[in-house]
Amino acid sequence: MRPNRLLIPAAVVLLVSSVTVSGAPSGVAVEPTTDYLVLVEQGASREAAVAAVRAADGVVTDENTGIGLLSVTGPATGFVLDVTASDAVAGATHARPIGRVPAVKTVPARDVPTGAARPAQASPGMDPLDGKLWGLSMVRADLARDHQLGDKRVHVGVLDTGIDGSHPDLRANLDRRLSRNFAKDIPELDGPCEFTGCLDPVDHDDDGHGSHVAGTLAAAADGFGVSGVAPNVTLVNIRGGQDSGFLFVKPVVDALTYGADIGLDVINMSFFIDPWLFNCPDNPADTPEQQAEQRTTIETVQRALRYAHGRGVTLISSMGNTHEDLGKPRTDLLSPNHPPGAAHPRPIDNATCLKLPTEGDHVLPVVALGPSQAKADRSNYGVEQTALSAPGGYFKDGFGTPWYETNENKILSVYPHNVAVVLGDVDAAGNVTPQGRIAGVQKYCRAGTCGFYRFLEGTSMASPHASGVAALTVSEYGVPDPVRPDTLALSPDKVRRVLFGTADKVPCPTPRTVSYEHLGHPAEFNATCEGDLSFNGFYGHGVVDAFAAVTRGGDHLG
Repeated sequence: MRPNRLLIPAAVVLLVSSVTVSGAPSGVAVEPTTDYLVLVEQGASREAAVAAVRAADGVVTDENTGIGLLSVTGPATGFVLDVTASDAVAGATHARPIGRVPAVKTVPARDVPTGAARPAQASPGMDPLDGKLWGLSMVRADLARDHQLGDKRVHVGVLDTGIDGSHPDLRANLDRRLSRNFAKDIPELDGPCEFTGCLDPVDHDDDGHGSHVAGTLAAAADGFGVSGVAPNVTLVNIRGGQDSGFLFVKPVVDALTYGADIGLDVINMSFFIDPWLFNCPDNPADTPEQQAEQRTTIETVQRALRYAHGRGVTLISSMGNTHEDLGKPRTDLLSPNHPPGAAHPRPIDNATCLKLPTEGDHVLPVVALGPSQAKADRSNYGVEQTALSAPGGYFKDGFGTPWYETNENKILSVYPHNVAVVLGDVDAAGNVTPQGRIAGVQKYCRAGTCGFYRFLEGTSMASPHASGVAALTVSEYGVPDPVRPDTLALSPDKVRRVLFGTADKVPCPTPRTVSYEHLGHPAEFNATCEGDLSFNGFYGHGVVDAFAAVTRGGDHLG
């Protein structure tokens, strides 16, 4: 999940009314309408579900046939409960909350780092800034490079806020033909549209999060800037995130089913699906309509995940950054995170509530580690959910050493120029500003071409390390896809066995309960590691190991 979700200040957010039906005679009141998702019951007739939509005064506007999801315009009030009364309907939910942000585009300052830089030299055979990428060394991607750089026939989807195809480290590996943007700009949330039709191009990123993830995963190893874990695989942008940083259910499931249909090998998901941190089917703290919507979200996302897994996609997700054992969740104080002011305390029933996509079917969740290989203070964990661990950054790692609270404890990766300018880290002339220098923003130029790079931390940065190792695994052991002979394929179950079998086993720390209070955190951050060397709640099956995966992974294919 992203290390810093967009929190829109309540003072600048105004609720707006739903869209009204156009073309009504002057002076005639028209009932406001809004957009919904309606899920057809498994085994039920689609036509019966459509009839139920019509009976509830709704109109079907689009359809995801892969999972039986209808996009509907319907009455602003009462529609969810009315349409779900039909046996042909599994559930319904608002397509998105409605609200307004300031008219000026902003990028959430969720990860603005502080601290001083420390010099580092690039390793031989690596890209110039790779000496700053301690994560590459921790997962032994530098050693794996002599054996496997990644195969262009392996396609990795980045389901995020976009990929900056103009960045020198990403443009060679991005497949624009296959890429799609499923997250149309919502002016009320994202600010004014920059492009005709409010749909950003497939090589554009107005947030920066997706490009940072893509860089860690597969920045090209070409002697420029940085390189990724799997620097020769093909990136596909399946964008499901808004410019404002929100990821709503419809763009996410559309991206998942599309990625499955085009034969993606791996999909990285560094987010949770808004507006609920945990989706609960019958939480007494929620209204009946909210309960119905969360039940629909759970079933919709689960269908999409199963659909993707069934078509050969390895699904990898971040664990999240609310510093809790996901098997023993605390009261949720953040949901729903939109519209503003709607959040209320929600005790979470671990048996029925799900953090999505992290706790969804067939998903491999990843814990974030710091340079010392310690679990990052904000990273979620737990024996029920953790699959693997990987470098994600830990600003406060190295307490008592010169590296404590330095930028270099975080993960350096791609920073889109347009986002850097908006945030004030780079000026209009392309120079790193004093603010950018404090944040550790890096600029690398060659032959008149320049790229920018930024330090971030979070489980969002850990999952692309694991996705990169998964992509190398498919590159090494995959076979030509019988349906698409120009691509490689390896079943996600085999990829999982290789990742688990070759991960570097790390035991729980001693003592098992780690306190973060000396770092200035409250006691709720304290974390207890359960399990043993073979599997535990801090490291899962271990730290992903690219070198072991491509040299010894064959022993685990079965």
